[in-house]
Amino acid sequence: MPAKPKESRVQEQRRQVLAAVRAVPPGQVAGYGEIARRAGLPGLARLVARILSAGDEPGLPWHRVLRSDGRIAFPAGSPEFDEQVQRLRAEGVRVEAGRVRGQRAAPSLDEILWSPPD
Repeated sequence: MPAKPKESRVQEQRRQVLAAVRAVPPGQVAGYGEIARRAGLPGLARLVARILSAGDEPGLPWHRVLRSDGRIAFPAGSPEFDEQVQRLRAEGVRVEAGRVRGQRAAPSLDEILWSPPD
């Protein structure tokens, strides 16, 4: 039986990003940069955006991924913007003026390790 072909670096990065997006629980959000970090690709937020922009992955909870400041990346009033707002609200996420309110970004590893206890 022939060996399974090794996945290319691009395929591996795509797989890692999609897995990180799928891991965001309903009712929670993450920024593009946070998804990149969770995928083991720190500093590659634009790669995350590029992979998600393909829109070729059925069932992917893309709507849970936002800009680092909590804003929706699509232009206000666009069909994509309206769909993302609708999906987030259906999961109980508070969205006001195109920005998610009331959620903190997930802590970085440095914050987990070095922050004083609560």
